Amino acid sequence: METALITGATSGIGYELAKLFSNEGYNLVLIGRDKEKLIEIKKEFSQHKNKIITLQKDLSKLETPNQIYSSLKKQKIEIDILVNNAGFGDSGVFHECDLKKNLDMISVNIVALTHLTRLFLPAMVRKKHGRILNVSSMAAFIPGPKRVVYYATKSYVLSFSESLYNELKGKGISVTVLCPGATKTKFFERANLKKTNVLAKNMMDARRVALAGYKGMMKKNFLVIPGFKNRISFFLIRILPRSFFSWITRKAVEDE
Repeated sequence: METALITGATSGIGYELAKLFSNEGYNLVLIGRDKEKLIEIKKEFSQHKNKIITLQKDLSKLETPNQIYSSLKKQKIEIDILVNNAGFGDSGVFHECDLKKNLDMISVNIVALTHLTRLFLPAMVRKKHGRILNVSSMAAFIPGPKRVVYYATKSYVLSFSESLYNELKGKGISVTVLCPGATKTKFFERANLKKTNVLAKNMMDARRVALAGYKGMMKKNFLVIPGFKNRISFFLIRILPRSFFSWITRKAVEDE
């Protein structure tokens, strides 16, 4: 039975991905900051025969990926599927934003994702088998005034994943990057963003996003953009000037 490691597994897309993997019989290693929620989820998934390990960890701390890796190595647990889902955002003019929050965002969205991939990938290469699912965003494709650091981190995830996908061709390991648009999660609350009526009407359900990512990964697709409207947006992004999206993104934030 294969084992999937999922970061940010206590809510939103991460939780829905964990549920999908559990339903399919995978052993799980679930990473999250909320100890109570991790206990709840383990109990919820206990109806299945799969093994579930929960680790309460804060991925903004630089030592966390090594701690996760060492803990699993001691238990002789190998990871077949790595899901780098954990991430958060912020909003505001860059020079006025909380510096620590932005640095923590880089640690979670970029550093932890890169570090965990580097730690668990060599074993996949040796076995010539494995899957990696990195959760990025539609924000990866455009500039993000007043959400500067968040958009930049998601661009990194996309670029990192694309390069990794190329390097791993023919090695039996797939790399998939999931780029959802606005999704019904706790993201907006943590990012200090208001949900406008227009935004609320266009938000996708986290389960639908997770299912699209899961199916895309299983098909070994590289890029997954869930939702027809998001795919239309992706097409427009490719043909319209980036300056237009700088303007539209800033206006959207200012109207919130």
